[in-house]
Amino acid sequence: MSQKLLYTGKAKSLYTTENDDQLLCVFRNDTSAFDGERIEQLERKGMVNNHFNAFIMQKLQQAGVPNHFVKLESDTASIVKRLKMIPVECVVRNYAAGSICRRLGIESGLKLEPPTFEFFLKNDALHDPMINESHIMTFKWATPEDVALMKQQAFAVNKVLIELFQQAGLILVDYKLEFGRHGHGLMLGDEFTPDGCRIWDAETKKVLDKDRFRKNMGDVVEAYEEVALRLGIHLPQVSSPA
Repeated sequence: MSQKLLYTGKAKSLYTTENDDQLLCVFRNDTSAFDGERIEQLERKGMVNNHFNAFIMQKLQQAGVPNHFVKLESDTASIVKRLKMIPVECVVRNYAAGSICRRLGIESGLKLEPPTFEFFLKNDALHDPMINESHIMTFKWATPEDVALMKQQAFAVNKVLIELFQQAGLILVDYKLEFGRHGHGLMLGDEFTPDGCRIWDAETKKVLDKDRFRKNMGDVVEAYEEVALRLGIHLPQVSSPA
């Protein structure tokens, strides 16, 4: 397969393939926080996130949510459709945590009914500022139709994943999504892994996501593996808990 590096992100690299409509997405062990100010290598993280993402994307496809995942290529890489990404992050919050608590003075852990939806500009140099639909229209980052579809798809994802995580004794606290254009349509791109969402144990509220890295709690990859195993994701060389 002919491959050329197309893009290097904080935790993934994209390569061209012999198919112009597809890319090779390689999940690396790089783990970053605070817009890339802190970066470390965590063994097995790329493998765990690749398998985790493949599982979630396929679950969403089965539920009718279109996304760019095509197939697993190896333990650390997947084939994905080539998208023209929209520079906007969509965040759905089921419980208060992180920036919404700092911005609004809300107690962490408060259940949000209904869940909130927020837009952020994807720009590390500006620390991903919060934006609204007016900004998106004015600066032509997306069309009104795109905005409506991103909202609709983000909540469709929520409906599918809340139930999936509940069945595993987990709380899906919040998550971010990114969308891109494929042909004349719009679909979910990027990834869905513990790097881009918050996950707590339903009983103990134990943190099982990248907040463990941000807050120096340790056992980051082990927490990712625990979530994967509880969801029924097969990971190479990882045994199910007794």
